[in-house]
Amino acid sequence: MKKIKDYIFPLIFLIIIILAWEFIIPYFKVPNFILPRFSEIIKALVDQKDLIYKHSLITLGEALLGLIASVIIGISCALSIYLWRNVSKTLYPIIIFSQTIPTIALSPIMVMWFGYTIWSKVAVVILFCFFPIVISTLDGLNSVDRDLEDVLKALGGNRFQIFFKLHMNSVLPNFLSSFKIAATYSISGATIGEWLGAEKGLGIYIKRAAGMLQADSVFAGVLVLSFLGLILFSVGFLLEKILLKYRRGLKEDNHEIKKA
Repeated sequence: MKKIKDYIFPLIFLIIIILAWEFIIPYFKVPNFILPRFSEIIKALVDQKDLIYKHSLITLGEALLGLIASVIIGISCALSIYLWRNVSKTLYPIIIFSQTIPTIALSPIMVMWFGYTIWSKVAVVILFCFFPIVISTLDGLNSVDRDLEDVLKALGGNRFQIFFKLHMNSVLPNFLSSFKIAATYSISGATIGEWLGAEKGLGIYIKRAAGMLQADSVFAGVLVLSFLGLILFSVGFLLEKILLKYRRGLKEDNHEIKKA
């Protein structure tokens, strides 16, 4: 019952927003090509459901590929920076410098390099997503309990055992938080990549609809993009719930070791 009560206020607030959107717009005579009524957006979504569905699969596929690649690259970079000092001095400044350049400015270069293929969109997604994963994972590695690490070494733990029992425990919360951020960024990255050059995907669908002043189709596409971002964020949230239960088990084991 308490969980149901927690959702009542947000639901009421959402209904008020939708009703205001639906009835205030005609009252103030806002042109349809600027802001359509909510019912017209839903109608466009239903009428073009097959087309939007096909474009959605393309965008979701690009976002997932880019997100997976970002996780691999981000964790690899963070581990390299943490384990090897010379790599840290070289790689860390390059990663920071890469983020001083607006991603939207680098996106056309990805299109020039990879053409209108899926890989130009995946590259843009990586540009959006890998940085928070690198920084958060590195922060988690640097926050390891050094005293506990010394205890594990004294007990004869090898490098792999220490990493698995101690570093994984420290890194998980940081990594999962950055994954949720990157998951939502991935949809934005895929969409921008499609705007700059694509034949399929929600980005190009929205761009074409905007060019024809079909505001209802534009908002329908944006609504689906928001839904896709919410799905990926929810995946990250579920992973966090599952893996942090596992982390609590590791933390209890480490606490017992430290007491001993």
